[in-house]
Amino acid sequence: MIRLFHVSDVQFGAEDREALDWFAGCVRAERPDAIVMTGDLTMRARTREFEAAAQWLETLDAPVTVEVGNHDLPYFNLWARFVTPYRRYRALERMIERPLDLPGLAIVPLKTTARFQWRLNWSKGHVSTRALQEALALVEAAPDGHRVLIACHHPLIEAGTRSSSHTRGGRAALAALAAAGADAVLSGHVHDPFDIREASGAGEVRLIGAGTLSERVRESPPSFNELRIGEGIETIVRRMGAAPDRRLSPA
Repeated sequence: MIRLFHVSDVQFGAEDREALDWFAGCVRAERPDAIVMTGDLTMRARTREFEAAAQWLETLDAPVTVEVGNHDLPYFNLWARFVTPYRRYRALERMIERPLDLPGLAIVPLKTTARFQWRLNWSKGHVSTRALQEALALVEAAPDGHRVLIACHHPLIEAGTRSSSHTRGGRAALAALAAAGADAVLSGHVHDPFDIREASGAGEVRLIGAGTLSERVRESPPSFNELRIGEGIETIVRRMGAAPDRRLSPA
């Protein structure tokens, strides 16, 4: 069995230090096989926020792979957003979309952020043709018999949470990924955990969302997901404080 810690939306600049320390303690005590971070490491993509995020990630004694979230694109500096949007990621470069060597499991990145969109709210998701084709190529290259997890920031379809993703191209991307053999899509963005099943012509795919370790909680307290992957995929929401851990049964 492989155990993954799926964490999202730590948002340095609005981080919950107690929640970060709690998560780091869980990593040290339980030693998961890997950590999948599905975006929004920072609040405003400031250099000092990236530096703090990098220092925190370096303290976690486990392999880490990181996806980019909408908060990780420069917010106030439009020149940086359009021309050099990822320059401030240099301290984290080796962790971005880092391949993980896990037996029988492939984790495939899918970019759902955009520097610009033809709508007012650029925080919402967007799957470009290029991003989808790159992800599909990696899915198809996965060894036979491997489970395939897609890691992205925005949920590809709505999951009934208080916050929304409104991911353009998300449903079509989900259908294409399912047809290519993806088993599940891991995401963040909405700050509440979920695990749902979505049927497609190629079969069923799971959509699994992680909560937040920031101060910007929604319906749930600070949390992360523990994924146990064997014959199936089990999602356990690990919640800080008095709230007990909760096994999610896919809707």
